[in-house]
Amino acid sequence: MAASMQTFSRVCSTKHPIKELIRWQITKCSALDRHKNGVHTSCRLLADVIPETFEQKTENKAEKISKAMRLYMERAKNYNSMIDKEIDEYEVGKRHLANIMGEDPDSFNQDDIDRAIKYLLPSGLFEKRARPQMKHPYEVFPQRKEALFGKDGRPHHYQFYTGKPNYHGLLHDINMKYEHLNATETELYKNGKMAEEEDKKLFLHGFQWIDHKTLTKQLIEEISPQEYNRFVLVLHRLLKHKLSYKEEEFLLKYSKKVMTMSQFRSIEKPLIDSDGREYSEATGRRKTSNATVTVYNNGSGQISINGQDLAYFKDIHQREQLLFPLQLVNKIDKVDIVATVEGGGSSGQTGAIRLALAHALCSFVDTDSIERLRLAGLLTKDPRTRERKKPGQPGARKKPTWLVFLILMYCQLLVV
Repeated sequence: MAASMQTFSRVCSTKHPIKELIRWQITKCSALDRHKNGVHTSCRLLADVIPETFEQKTENKAEKISKAMRLYMERAKNYNSMIDKEIDEYEVGKRHLANIMGEDPDSFNQDDIDRAIKYLLPSGLFEKRARPQMKHPYEVFPQRKEALFGKDGRPHHYQFYTGKPNYHGLLHDINMKYEHLNATETELYKNGKMAEEEDKKLFLHGFQWIDHKTLTKQLIEEISPQEYNRFVLVLHRLLKHKLSYKEEEFLLKYSKKVMTMSQFRSIEKPLIDSDGREYSEATGRRKTSNATVTVYNNGSGQISINGQDLAYFKDIHQREQLLFPLQLVNKIDKVDIVATVEGGGSSGQTGAIRLALAHALCSFVDTDSIERLRLAGLLTKDPRTRERKKPGQPGARKKPTWLVFLILMYCQLLVV
């Protein structure tokens, strides 16, 4: 027991007593005699049993981490030197190409390079990637991630162990923004201010989400199609929130503007009549019906169809069909309509008036409203017409019954 106390005193008097106590192992002594007062024990250090000490383990771990960091730094250095060399060669080649084309090397951009390569090295290959090209090294060589962990071995990103930290971190950020909007919505409902925010909902007309390839390049991670669909799903959910306008900048970061068909359409400017009112006139056709519609801006909602009001059409569904363009662009009771239609039945006349009305409304609404009209199919002429009757059968598609067909065939045989 005295030896044990001496060992304990020696451990506590060291420079790092806590580490020494951790190394200290108390083992039961099986060789000593047992006495009535208790079991004799002896103290010995862990270093006497296991050759590898606590400091050695720590040093080995740090050495492994430092080797990994050293290897990463060496690879990064080689990659940077390779990129710098490629950039220098690219700049030299660009200047030579500009001199060949007789242009200023300082103002020679990538579009000029592509045009010069296409002129000097023509190719008939159908695959564009197989044709001669000269791109910037940053576009040719894939980007590499920075070090994901420090010298102590701890990862920088909190989603490191998911395998795709950038992707999962992005999904986490989107969900956190959605939860924040939910909390804000709850507070607005409590304070009775939600009615003021409902009209500010965000609509991204003319935009679409970035594609799979762009997302993979932006995150510098391999994204599967299923993961991309999940990314689009959570973004779409955030966009559909009533307070999505608060995250407009974030949503636009992962979307791109596309040219819509409405931007290629030539919109006629409104004309002014003798009374100083703006008006627009358009024509429409459906089956054998022809309609001419004149829309007056800043009206009171009056509708005239061949000198009659909306009761010109007896069917309620045809009236709703006629008013649908006004409802879509929020122009009910804001414009006056004068329409003349001839030919065809009630269905064809309704379609002709609706087509002409939608085209006339384009002069008084913005581009987003025109795009909504186009997506709803209101600006497209319906090409369907009545199919002609076929000889030998009662209708265009209907066939005669089998019994009548046999009787007719029998009569023809008797005549012959």
